[in-house]
Formats: sequence, structure tokens, C-alpha cells
Amino acid sequence: MTRGTTRPPYNPENMKENSHKVVIAKDLEDLIPVFLKNRHKEVDTLRVALASADFEQLRQLGHRMKGVGNSYGFERVSAIGKQIEDGARSGDRTALEESIAGYADFLSRVEVAYE
Repeated sequence: MTRGTTRPPYNPENMKENSHKVVIAKDLEDLIPVFLKNRHKEVDTLRVALASADFEQLRQLGHRMKGVGNSYGFERVSAIGKQIEDGARSGDRTALEESIAGYADFLSRVEVAYE
């Protein structure tokens, strides 16, 4: 159905790279602007949840990210979602902060190409 090509899950060592290229099926082109807008809003929601130590909301958001990322061809969103879900389950604030920062970084530099 869709094919997405992304880089491996967020790793602070990769921060020096300038962009993140994602290849998306042409039939999803009309949906991607709204998808990305929603992902940017999601970063804010994740930050608020972390600030209030709402690990259940973080777990739910991470779980949703896992599903929606792959559905739209953004495998990296799904991978970061898994990291957030796992971090929320274990209550690891440091891992959550790093994952959320990585998510924001990814979204700020993602480049979408259609095939």
C-alpha cells in the first residue's frame, strides 16, 4: 500500500545530519501536509505530558505514533513512538526527553519525496 524510507530510529549521534528524507507513495501526497501539521502539534502535547509527568498519556501518544507513522510511510515516527511508549512504561524521563527532542528534530528537518 505505502512505502516509506526513513533513517534508523533517532540517535543523538546523527544530529549533525542536515535532513531526513522520506519517500512516500504518490497517492498520499494530498494527506501529508495535514499529517505533518498534526505531528508538530503532537510534539507540543508530548512536552506538556512530560512536564506534568503524565506517563499514561505519553504511553498512549507513543502507541498512536507507532501506528500512524507506518500508515503514512513515516517509519521513523513509528520507531520514535515505540521509544516514547517504552520510556513512558518505565518512567524514564531522560529517555523520554531525548526521544521527544529527536522527534522535534526529525520533524523540523524532514524532506518528503513522492514516487
